[in-house]
Amino acid sequence: MADEFEKMGENLRAKTGKGLDEWVATARAAGIAGHMALVSYLKSEHGLGHGYANMIVHAANASAAVSQDGDDLVTAAFDGTKAHWRPLYDRLVGLVQGFGGDVEFAPKKGYVSLRRKKQFALLQPSTKDRFDIGLALKGVEPAGRLEPAGSWNAMVSHRVRIAADEEAGDDVADWLRAAYDRAG
Repeated sequence: MADEFEKMGENLRAKTGKGLDEWVATARAAGIAGHMALVSYLKSEHGLGHGYANMIVHAANASAAVSQDGDDLVTAAFDGTKAHWRPLYDRLVGLVQGFGGDVEFAPKKGYVSLRRKKQFALLQPSTKDRFDIGLALKGVEPAGRLEPAGSWNAMVSHRVRIAADEEAGDDVADWLRAAYDRAG
């Protein structure tokens, strides 16, 4: 795959006179947020084919993600008015690490994804007043604080909202464990 990507980059330069890095800069300068919107822009405004435009957008997104490492993303998520959520996050990370050594923590902008063979949870300081825990518990009936995720996040089936004056509690630990077990 890397060889194909490299070959496409060479062909892009031969066809357009601009290298991939130059096209990435052009794509970023457009200020268009959505993947397909940016692909469409590159096709219509610069005459690129779909394959080249898609490759440029993927390269632009990948290099932007690589520029922020996981620690920086976690620090940013718990900055300012959400800083008081960091101790809860740290406790939940410690709890989940106790389930087994196979948990991957994948920080994203605004939340942290927890994966085993597949994603089983996410931890998100949503507002200064609420911390959300998303859980992959498809088929489990909502109960107590465990509610359907709805449109909140398509990667999980349920969510638990924790208010600033609440503790996570044993129920949250049990739901995290159940989601972890299902992802193995």
